[in-house]
Amino acid sequence: MTLDNIEKIASYIVSEGKGILAADESNPTCGKRFDTIGVENIESNRRDYREMLFRSSGLKGNIGGVILFDETLRQNAKDGTPLIDIMNAEGALPGIKVDKGLVPIQDGSEEVITKGLDGLDERLKEYTAIGAKFTKWRAVIKIGDGMPTDKCIDGNADALAEYAKLAQNNGLVPIVEPEILMDGHHTIEQSFDASSRALASLFNSLKNKDVNLKGVLLKPSMVTPGSDATTKASVDDVANMTLKSLKENVPAEVPGITFLSGGQTEVEATEHLDAMNKIGGFEWKLSFSYGRALQAGALKAWSGDAENVFIAQDILSHRAKMNNLAAQGKWDKGLEEDF
Repeated sequence: MTLDNIEKIASYIVSEGKGILAADESNPTCGKRFDTIGVENIESNRRDYREMLFRSSGLKGNIGGVILFDETLRQNAKDGTPLIDIMNAEGALPGIKVDKGLVPIQDGSEEVITKGLDGLDERLKEYTAIGAKFTKWRAVIKIGDGMPTDKCIDGNADALAEYAKLAQNNGLVPIVEPEILMDGHHTIEQSFDASSRALASLFNSLKNKDVNLKGVLLKPSMVTPGSDATTKASVDDVANMTLKSLKENVPAEVPGITFLSGGQTEVEATEHLDAMNKIGGFEWKLSFSYGRALQAGALKAWSGDAENVFIAQDILSHRAKMNNLAAQGKWDKGLEEDF
């Protein structure tokens, strides 16, 4: 298949159970991860870690795209091979995070809006020239006292839509990510309400901007209780509430929904995805765009030691395969026993 337009690219990334490896941690965030394993946060260590990820055999057939940070898109491997050439050879298309982080929606507000629209068109042109095939922009929605407000939801939806239109104008598939933060004591019902409001506003804004929904991927949160909630939710509750929110708000022409893991453990993120695909009854591909839920075990095993590369790659490859199966509703907990 020739990936010569955004609709084909979007469909490819989520085809046959494939999903996305989110490796777009900023350098400071990467430093926090490295602190947990005692590795210095310098360019060569970041390169070695990501090269280890991208050379893992389990990318092929399981990972359709990799979201990168600006530094990584431009980096070469230790032997001089561009990192994007390594992932392309495994069938994983390179993507790039293009937002510029979060700012308060107004002075004194706990709510935030994502910045980065200034100069975005020029940056997108450069990323296209380097070889990126898709992009990502993250909005953050908080649940709390009086939150989320319509101002926060609608402001972030408008920014996501403006970004998406610019990305498509440059031949890039936009991933739109309205993340509902897990932080807090909120119930699963409050999470459902915030998710549904955010999705409804997002697709209204995308429609108003005349964005081609067949060339968009959605990266939402799963509908879960807050991380500090007194009442937990079963796997079936999360699967059913998430699907209800999606079915009521996401048009069928969107080719794929690639969930963020949002603080879930590696196996929890896989189990929830599998449960939704076992339920079925939707036209989009339901897949994954995981960062920590693909990388956590591999990062710990690697710990900056070249002798551990193959062990770490086996762990990442296993997680990629497990999530491929979950994206097809074919996963089983028994498959995790050796890991």
